Amino acid sequence: MTSALVWTILRGKRWPPSPSSAPPPRPPPRRQQVERSKHRSWLRTVTGGAVAALTAGALSLAGLAGTAHAADINVLKNGGFESGLAGWNCAAGTTATVSSPVHGGTAALRGAPAGQDFAQCAQTVAVAPNSTYTLSAWVQGSYVYLGATGTGTSDAQTWTPGGNGWTQLKTTVKTGPSTTSVSVYTHGWYGQAAYLADDVTMVGPDGGGGGDPGPQVPAAPAGLTASGATASSVNLSWGAVSGATGYNVYRDGTKVQSSSGTSATVSGLAASTSYRFQVTATNSAGESPKSAAVSATTTSGGGGNPPGGGSTVPKHAVTGYWQDFDNGATVQKLRDVQSNYDIIAVAFANATTTPGQLSFSLDPALGYASTADFKADIAAKQAAGKSVILSVGGQNGTVSVNSSASATEFANSAYSLMQAYGFNGIDIDLENGVNSTYMAQALHQLAAKAGSGFVLTMAPQTLDMQSTGTEYFKLALAVKDILTVVNTQYYNSGSMLGCDGKVYSQGSVDFITALACIQLQGGLAPSQVGIGVPASTRAAGSGYVSPGVVDNALDCLTKGSGCGSFKPSTTWPGLRGAMTWSTNWDATAGNAWSNTVGPHVHALP
Repeated sequence: MTSALVWTILRGKRWPPSPSSAPPPRPPPRRQQVERSKHRSWLRTVTGGAVAALTAGALSLAGLAGTAHAADINVLKNGGFESGLAGWNCAAGTTATVSSPVHGGTAALRGAPAGQDFAQCAQTVAVAPNSTYTLSAWVQGSYVYLGATGTGTSDAQTWTPGGNGWTQLKTTVKTGPSTTSVSVYTHGWYGQAAYLADDVTMVGPDGGGGGDPGPQVPAAPAGLTASGATASSVNLSWGAVSGATGYNVYRDGTKVQSSSGTSATVSGLAASTSYRFQVTATNSAGESPKSAAVSATTTSGGGGNPPGGGSTVPKHAVTGYWQDFDNGATVQKLRDVQSNYDIIAVAFANATTTPGQLSFSLDPALGYASTADFKADIAAKQAAGKSVILSVGGQNGTVSVNSSASATEFANSAYSLMQAYGFNGIDIDLENGVNSTYMAQALHQLAAKAGSGFVLTMAPQTLDMQSTGTEYFKLALAVKDILTVVNTQYYNSGSMLGCDGKVYSQGSVDFITALACIQLQGGLAPSQVGIGVPASTRAAGSGYVSPGVVDNALDCLTKGSGCGSFKPSTTWPGLRGAMTWSTNWDATAGNAWSNTVGPHVHALP
C-alpha cells in the first residue's frame, strides 16, 4: 500500500522534469554534483515522507505556507535586484539584471541557461536556529526553481514548469538546532529558455543579519580618467560603485548619456576642442553626487576614407558572406558574387600573436593570380555600388580585445588592412565572446580613422542578442552612432525566448520576428537590424528556412503582413534587410536565396 501511495504522489511529477515539449535535461557536470545531490535529497524526502504527509492531512497542508509573526523580517537582501547582483553569487555569463520586464521596482534577474550551466544565483542568509521561514519569489519563464540548502533539516525547494506572466513560488524553510545560515537559490534548467526572477523574500526571525534595508543612494564614482581621444570622441572609464545599477555621464555639466558599466565613449564632439567630463552613479534610490571632473581635448582630425572610397549602403540592404576558403561550397572569386548583394563580408581576418592585432591573406584555393587581382575585384564591386568589408571572427575566430592596448592594436591593424585592400569597413562576428567596453573603444578609434564612408556590421549569435545586458547587445548600443547593421544569426541555436516572453522554435517565421523584436525594442534603430539566415540546408547545422519564409518575416516586421502566431504591436518600415551565410552556399543552391530575398529586400517600403 505504501508503494501505491508513493506512486500516486509522484506519477504527476517526474524528476528531473522532462515534458514532451522540451528535451530531457542533460546530467550536470562534476562541478554541479552538490546541486544534483540537492535534487536527489528532495526526492528522497518526498518519497520517504509520503505516507506521513497523507496521514497528517489538512493540518500539514495548512502549515505549509507558514505564519509570519510581528517580529518577523525579510532576512534576504537585495531580493528585488535593485542594486544589481550585489549580495548574490551568480553564474558568470548567463545571469544579469534587466530593467524590463520586472515584477516590482526597476530591475529583475534574468538567467539564460547555456550548455551545462543552468544560470543559478544564490545568497547566504543569516537565520535563527529552530525557526520557520517563508521563502517566496515571483518568476517568469519555463522551469524556474526556488529553494534553500544547508538548513540543518530537510532542504526546501519548489519549481514551476512555466506559464504566461509572473508566477509566485513559495515554500517553507525550517532550520535545525544549530543552523545559523542557509543558502537561498533560484535557477533555470538545462536546455530551457531564459527565465526571470524578482522580489525574492525570506520572512522569519532575525538571524543576526538584520532586515533588507533596501537600496541606498550610491556614492560618487572615483577614478574617472579620459583616454583615446579622436577628432570626434573621448573614452572615459571609472571605478565601480557598490550598489549602483547604472551611471550617468556629464559633459560640461550637461548629462549626455548613460552607461550600465564603468566605461563610456562620448562621441559627436568637435575637433580640437577641450571638454570637461564627470560621472554619477544611480540606482532606484537616486543619483549620487558628481565625480571629480576630468578634462580632455579632441584631436585636430585627419584620416579619411580607405583607397576604395566612401560607401553608401542602401536603405534596405542584402548582406552576404564570401568565403576565403574552400569547404565544399561553390568556390567564387569576388567578381562572381551575385549582384543582389549590397554588402559583401570577406570571411575571415586572422588573429596574430599580438592581442587585438589582425592579419589577412588569400587562400590559394580561390585561384587568384595575385593580390592585385583580388584588389581589382574589390574596386570593381565598389564601382558597382557595393560595399566590401572584412569580417573578423567566425566560428573558429580567436580575436581578443580586452584592454586599451589591444583595442588600439585592433583599430590600427584593421585600418591598415582597409588601406591595403580597399575594404569599406569591418564586420564583427566573434562567436567566442566579446568585451563590449574595449571593443567599443577599438571600433570608435577605427571609425575616426576611416572617415564617413566607414561600414560597420555585426553577426552575433541568437543568444548574444536576447537581452540588453549581454556583451554583444551592450556593444551594439555602445557603437550605435557608427553602426550600420546587426544581422543576428537566427540559426544553430535551438528554441529561444521572443520579445513577448514566449518560447519559439527556430526555423519559423515566428522565431525570426519575435527575436528581431527584442533588438527593435531594446534600443537599436530599425535601420540597424537585419535578419541572418543560412542560404541552404548545407550552409548551417539547423535553423534553415526557405527564402519565402524570410520574405514573410521581412513583411511581418515592416508591414504587419505574412506573420505567424506572433504579430508585433507595431511595424518597422525602416528595417535594414537580410543577411545570409554564404554567397558560396547560395551559388551551390542555384542562387535561390539571393534571387528571392534580394528583390524582396530592395522593394521594401
